[in-house]
Amino acid sequence: MRAFLWFIGLFVAGFAVIALLAWPAYEWLSPMMDVKFHRLANRIGQLSLLVGFMLVARRLALADRRSLGFGLPRGDFLRELTVGLALGVATMLPVALVMVGLDLRVLREGVTLDAALVARLALSGLATGLVVGLVEETFLRGAMHTAIARESGARTAIILTALLYSAVHFVGRFRIPVEQLGPDAGLRHIAGTLAAFADPAGIADAFLALAAVGVLLGMVRAITGNIAACIGLHAGWVWVIAFLRETSVPDETSPLRFLLSRFDGVVGWLVLAWTLVIGLVVHRFYARRALRRARPDAQAS
Repeated sequence: MRAFLWFIGLFVAGFAVIALLAWPAYEWLSPMMDVKFHRLANRIGQLSLLVGFMLVARRLALADRRSLGFGLPRGDFLRELTVGLALGVATMLPVALVMVGLDLRVLREGVTLDAALVARLALSGLATGLVVGLVEETFLRGAMHTAIARESGARTAIILTALLYSAVHFVGRFRIPVEQLGPDAGLRHIAGTLAAFADPAGIADAFLALAAVGVLLGMVRAITGNIAACIGLHAGWVWVIAFLRETSVPDETSPLRFLLSRFDGVVGWLVLAWTLVIGLVVHRFYARRALRRARPDAQAS
């Protein structure tokens, strides 16, 4: 568990840096430029997390391509990422269509799905998906999975990374009104961003759904030995969800509204059930793919 605690320590340290530096930095910068406190606090936290990650990677001998999950040759890596991207879209699209078909989500007021809008959202959603997939998978299924698996085995790595993956989604966006800013603004910003955890029952459906997604990605990481497929799957799912969020909203009058979480109106009991179904398909797909890759190697030796 020591490896896991190192990574938890990164988040604790990031919050501490926000508490200590966000207000002084805001006082220094705000007279010279139009800076939003919540954005500045978040950037300070992200920068401290990045610096801490590089230090921990060196400390735990993770600062190499294989440990970070990039052990495949570039061509193979991009090929596996592309396959994962296609599979991610193919597995997320059906549940998105179910949400629309059951009127769980309805078209946003004023939105017209013309070719220009679809093309713009497709491009922006793909870019978002790839960035999110790259960053989160490098950290979680790359370095963190490697560190925990070395110490405690792949199963423990899958579970712990899945729990952290789910938890970080609830570090919410929070804004303190300008007139209420003061020396304790950093602490209040942290309390606000973590407010969702004060009501566990209110986020249980979304937390379990995201944890299940994290377990699935962890299993793919363990099977393939790298994060190419994880980045692709993650990006494909985010791509579809981004399009769904930009074009529709939950129908609060639907009797099936409980299937979508109050957290974001997408993940929830429906996505949890669907993840369990596609988990079998995705696991079998990559297990067979790994077996086919292993056979030529065995014959060659």
